[in-house]
Formats: sequence, C-alpha cells, structure tokens
Amino acid sequence: LEAILQKTNSDKGIALLLSSPGGSGLAAERVINILRRYSGTNDYWAVIPGKAKSAATMVAFGASKIFMGPASELGPIDPQFSIVEDGRQKRFSVFNIVASYKDLFKRATEEKGHLQPYLQQLARYDAREIKEFEDAISLSEDIAIRALKTGMMSTLSKASIKRKIKMFLTPEITKAHGRLIDRDEAGSCGLTIEKVSVNDSLWDPAYELYVRLSNFVSSQVAKCVESAQHSFVVNIPRKPN
Repeated sequence: LEAILQKTNSDKGIALLLSSPGGSGLAAERVINILRRYSGTNDYWAVIPGKAKSAATMVAFGASKIFMGPASELGPIDPQFSIVEDGRQKRFSVFNIVASYKDLFKRATEEKGHLQPYLQQLARYDAREIKEFEDAISLSEDIAIRALKTGMMSTLSKASIKRKIKMFLTPEITKAHGRLIDRDEAGSCGLTIEKVSVNDSLWDPAYELYVRLSNFVSSQVAKCVESAQHSFVVNIPRKPN
C-alpha cells in the first residue's frame, strides 16, 4: 500500500475502495496511519460497495467519511480465537471466552457447597491465555476508539465514543462476529455515513470495480492493492505436489 501511495498524487486526498473479510487489528492501525500520512488532506474516504468486516471495519473507522450502498456491510471488531478440533477449524469470540471464564470463576467463589464441578470446568482454562485475551480485547477497543477520536468523532470523549460504538465492540448486540451492520445501524452509532444510491454517479463505477476485483481476488490472486496507475498483488500459494 505504501509503495503504491508513494507513486500516487494524493494532493486532493484519498478515496479507498475497501473490500475485505478482515485480518489483523495492528495491520489495520498501520493502514490508517499510512493513508492519513500520504493524503494531501490528512484524511481519506472509505468507499464500501460490499463488505468491510472485522479489521477492515477498523480501517473504515479511520476515514473522515464512509460511503455505503444499500447492501454495504460493516461488522463487529471483537477479536476471534481459532482452534482445530477433529480436523475442523473452529472460531470463538475472545469476548465470550473471557466472559464465560469470569462467570464460572465468580460462581465458584460464591459456592458454599460442592466445588468439584467448578474446578473441573476451570481446569479447561489457562489463566495466562485469559490475560492475553483480555489484552486483545483492550487493544481492539483502543485501536477503534483512537481512530475515531483522531477522525470523524474528534469532538467526543473516548468514553462517549466507546458507548456509541458498543455494537461493534462486543457480541452482546450482534450475537455473531459475521453479523452485518448496515449503513443505518452504523449511522446510529455516530459514524459519518454517506448513503449512496444505486442511481448515484459514484455507485456504478465503484461497484463495477468492486465486482471485477472480487472476481480477480477469488480466482487468480489472494490480495490486490491498486491505484489507477499501479498495482500490487499477493499470489495464491501453490499446493505442494
């Protein structure tokens, strides 16, 4: 991304067409910083024709304005934990793991009778991992709140921002990490949302580019970052013979 921006005239600002299932929160923070640093206006717009989920939602938080169509999606940013059981990958909400541990521990300390059932269940948890999970939750919140505080919610306190974006921070409201948050819900959280109609002059070229890139990424490469003049791709890893 930075290599492409170094070759791009961004004096009038940057419009980022964003489509991603997510990734690393730390990477999202770096992307926000790079976009702001290279933009001639010190900010950028996020254009979301389809889905910008998880860490990609964080990148959208760093924008001064988010353009969303009728079916565009943002999503929760609570960290996830993946494990492989019986050859199948399973994903769990880190927030829920920590909450279940704390609930179980609380019930154990309040129990006046037989503790063995609680001890057996608590033995499945590693206190060191729980601390790591708590730090991951805190980091995710900090990145999101910092991005908004230095951008579209600069006039609000960090505590106020946290209250407004609670829908994004925990699964208590959305119930699932993959759940969509549409433009109306995003707007109700205080985000600066520009609702784009399918008849808008911006939508047709943006959506066509999104469809073409989605097909390119799903069939030929794993990742694509490009401007009007330059392109960078990550090839799909070849399977060993």
